[in-house]
Amino acid sequence: MAGDTPALLAVFAHPDDETFRPGGTLALLARQGVHIHVLTATRGEAGSCGDPPLCAPEELPAVRERELRCACARLGVESPRLLDYVDGRLPEADAETMIVQILSAVNEIKPHVLLSFGPDGLSGHPDHIAIGGWASEAFRRAEGVAALYTVAVPRSLAQTLNMRQVHPVPDEAIALTVDVSSVLETKLAAMRCHATQISSSMMSAPAERQRLFFGREYFVRAAMRQSDDDFLPEVLKGYLP
Repeated sequence: MAGDTPALLAVFAHPDDETFRPGGTLALLARQGVHIHVLTATRGEAGSCGDPPLCAPEELPAVRERELRCACARLGVESPRLLDYVDGRLPEADAETMIVQILSAVNEIKPHVLLSFGPDGLSGHPDHIAIGGWASEAFRRAEGVAALYTVAVPRSLAQTLNMRQVHPVPDEAIALTVDVSSVLETKLAAMRCHATQISSSMMSAPAERQRLFFGREYFVRAAMRQSDDDFLPEVLKGYLP
């Protein structure tokens, strides 16, 4: 293994990316002793200030940084690492510089697994697509990392919930389906940390719709180098339906 203690590095674009889809799984892993690290490229200044507004637009970067730190604490993961890229303009950043910064975190943390967005960015957001591509290239160069996973929504769930804002993947592409019902309250508490973004989430949806969307989390295994060092299936085996 790359290190003695299992470790995962989640590489995302905005505060809340770490919580709204994979937060339950990150909380479960942390409870099992996995060291979870979050690298966030922007402070989310292009996002919502809330409805009604909770801050002035110029205050939003600092507010969302606090929200991110709150969410990570609720999930029980390490304090996040923030870069200082411009929200909404991430594709304009120098790709090589960004990849090197991800690799710098990899070299320091020595994770066995990377987690990020897939080629469609889950929602098609250009920032998500950019950071996912750079994380994939970082994985290609980081020989000590065993596997790269990406967050996903299976097509069957998207159809059941009539979700038009996500880019689903074929059900057969899902490598891990994680039942996070045992930590759902923890995940919801982390989501509430992102108070400025709650109005744009499904938190106001009917309870059954929330349960279907938030109660299970789905991942594609985008790449694998060393199957024996991919600890996710073993650590999460009690939570795989």
